Amino acid sequence: MRETHPQLHTAALRGGLEQAARALGFDAIGVSAIALPEDERRLQDWLARGWHGEMHYMARHGTKRSRPDELLPGTIRVISARMNYRASEAADPAAVLDDRALAYVSRYALGRDYHRVLRAALVRLAEALAELAGPHGYRVFVDSAPVLEKALARNAGLGWIGKHTNLIARDAGSWFFLGEIYTDLPLPTDAPASAHCGSCSACIPACPTGAIVAPYQLDARRCISYLTIELQGSIPEPLRHAVGNRIYGCDDCQLVCPWNKFARAASHPDFHVRHGLDAPRLAQLFGWSAAQFEQRMRGSAIYRLGYARWLRNIAVALGNAPRSPEVLHALQSRRDDADPLVREHVEWALAQHAAG
Repeated sequence: MRETHPQLHTAALRGGLEQAARALGFDAIGVSAIALPEDERRLQDWLARGWHGEMHYMARHGTKRSRPDELLPGTIRVISARMNYRASEAADPAAVLDDRALAYVSRYALGRDYHRVLRAALVRLAEALAELAGPHGYRVFVDSAPVLEKALARNAGLGWIGKHTNLIARDAGSWFFLGEIYTDLPLPTDAPASAHCGSCSACIPACPTGAIVAPYQLDARRCISYLTIELQGSIPEPLRHAVGNRIYGCDDCQLVCPWNKFARAASHPDFHVRHGLDAPRLAQLFGWSAAQFEQRMRGSAIYRLGYARWLRNIAVALGNAPRSPEVLHALQSRRDDADPLVREHVEWALAQHAAG
């Protein structure tokens, strides 16, 4: 371990680091130690319940997720950084959800892929820290390795973990991304954030599929974000109606959270709406060719979904849409799709309209 450097504990260093963070587009930063014993226990309990579903990577790395120094030996501090993503020009989420002929895309995915944006900024922030405090061993992460990012951010004072299991900040709600710098510099740590959900539990009944089974407990297998993004195969039929018109992710638990009245608009230009994804028509998206999906979604977080699962999700939403010539024509056009996953969901959707 490094010897403690007096200059690491100066207000000037922290001020310089925060100034660099703001210049790079971050809205807040904090520093935490690496001990996460209670969070490790909760993670192990969650995994033992099988609530991670097909997300086998959640268990694959053992305790590296909850012990930063096992993931990157020598790590003694974690710098957590927050960047707002709410696109102020986007269509009203409630209005899109209410119009079942439209497709709802989780607000974090309306712009460019946040992984690239945050990673590049974090590397530059780590370099700025080296200029301020001297060379250090570090590694940056943005959903790219086993990291308990919400627990670390809470301990760094950036917010508390709400009953829906998302991080909430008093001054920014929950519409933000998180990224981390693991470092071997003995930086002074920030005080952990205290919780402020109180008696509010609006997020629990707001979940369309009942995935929030109790305060602070999420069964990901029922979560629409899991069903439309992580799940590789068929969406379970009993949950398809509850998916509604959500074709990529779900924001319902955040939409009802009263703290989001303090949410701030994104300042980074890459998080502006692209390709009209804030309120597109389902039938129009279903008509995209593989080449169009490739061209339009490359550079988006949606791209990793792949064309077949993109169509799978839209087929379910079309099955939940009001019956119309536009909807029926869109579904009929892919009844003989080459991919069996797509065909299965198209047949289900057509059956819903036939039954209605």
